[in-house]
Amino acid sequence: MQNRRAFLKQTALGSGLLLAGGFPFGALAAAETTRLTILHTNDVHSRLDPFPMDGSKFQGLGGIAARAALIEQVRKEEQHVLLFDAGDIFQGTPYFNLYKGEPEIKAMSMMGYDACTMGNHDFDAGVAGFAQQLPHANFPVLIANYNFNHTELEGKTKPYQIFRKGDLKIGVFGLGIQLWGLVPKEAYGRTWYHDPLPIAQELSEKLKKKKGCDMVVCLSHLGYQYTGNKVSDCILARETEHIDLIIGGHTHTFLDEPTLIKNKAGRDVIVNQVGWAGIRLGKLDFTFDSKKNTKLTNAQTVILRKQTIG
Repeated sequence: MQNRRAFLKQTALGSGLLLAGGFPFGALAAAETTRLTILHTNDVHSRLDPFPMDGSKFQGLGGIAARAALIEQVRKEEQHVLLFDAGDIFQGTPYFNLYKGEPEIKAMSMMGYDACTMGNHDFDAGVAGFAQQLPHANFPVLIANYNFNHTELEGKTKPYQIFRKGDLKIGVFGLGIQLWGLVPKEAYGRTWYHDPLPIAQELSEKLKKKKGCDMVVCLSHLGYQYTGNKVSDCILARETEHIDLIIGGHTHTFLDEPTLIKNKAGRDVIVNQVGWAGIRLGKLDFTFDSKKNTKLTNAQTVILRKQTIG
């Protein structure tokens, strides 16, 4: 694998970017002191290359070259940037079949991901298979409701992490979906699943009140919403009090703009998800005033497109 500088230099070639939707929020407050940009992906499913130019719905879209070029551009323009993934990194192309996740994790490391959570397909090579790829990751795997005691992943993931950007403290934790009935038992082995709702409430309160975080972010692979009572991002937002942003995955939901949901305290929770296959990159811009009041000033869904000649 190339080093990160060479990799990013090459990705700037043959890449195109297209804004797919904006979410205007009005003028910035006069008390603005700090800007924070959060970039995010979900359900990339081993799509390292753009979709082929074969006349299909997604032809020419996606690919790590276009994604890396945009990430590099944003980091040049913004001082404080965080980059997250909401799970299902693996499965979907021959890259995974042949290399069991190594190129996917290496590419994320080269792009400078700050953290990810786990999706159900990240168990497709088994717990041991996922653990074997972690030496290639220079970012943490955050998952709070899976217990990996007595498995190959014991001690190799974290429930949460606090990121410092300037004078900001951003607390981030991860939640995974119920594995039973979705993932073969031999794949998840001795992994224990715990109800995400009480864990989310406990951790978000800890991060906001005890750790003094200015923003609490959940990386969720629970799914956007369901017709029944199955726990989803929308339910998670309504039934907790201290989460500010939920970056979701699993249901492959293309949101052109974030959803705002009132939590139990009557405050807005931002829920966002950007489909699947690395076709889009989510971009959320926040400002924090001198009292650390947070405002979402802009949200964009950026379609990643391979530039073609002709």
